[in-house]
Amino acid sequence: MTELESLIDDLVRPIEDWPEPGVTFRDITPLLGDPAAYGAVIDGLVALAEEAGPVDAILGIEARGFLFGPSIALRLGVGFVPVRKLGKLPADLLSTSYDLEYGSSTLEMHVDALAPGARVLVVDDVLATGGTMMAAADLVSQAGGVVVGNLVLIELLALGGRERLAPIRCSALRSY
Repeated sequence: MTELESLIDDLVRPIEDWPEPGVTFRDITPLLGDPAAYGAVIDGLVALAEEAGPVDAILGIEARGFLFGPSIALRLGVGFVPVRKLGKLPADLLSTSYDLEYGSSTLEMHVDALAPGARVLVVDDVLATGGTMMAAADLVSQAGGVVVGNLVLIELLALGGRERLAPIRCSALRSY
């Protein structure tokens, strides 16, 4: 186990049966409260982002993708694109609906958020079943861009998200 994986294990607390029975929520707030750990995570995510090759934009999924995506974008010298939940963006929108492990949702992105042909890296905190990242990829495709990779803090291997997203590259700092 790497030092960074150990740090994540120490500072990300599992909360059983939340938001419903049978679901284990991964609470990242203790990690965010530790500046040295948060910085180490950003460094690790940037290193994984660089392995994905050149990108034109980092796309962060609401809400926790917003905690990592802008820092990665700044470090790579590219723009950040927020993908929001239904009803949160004010301009002309692209929209897609999808299923979650325990419900359904809709994501939206501004129509002009990406240039045609943009190479995009999608960032979120956890990869579970892959539904949210698939929805983000749909928005990128609708805008004429291409997802070149998915990047997360934590991957929950048993839920098969990586397989659903194939052949798009998925990278995680910690897998369980």
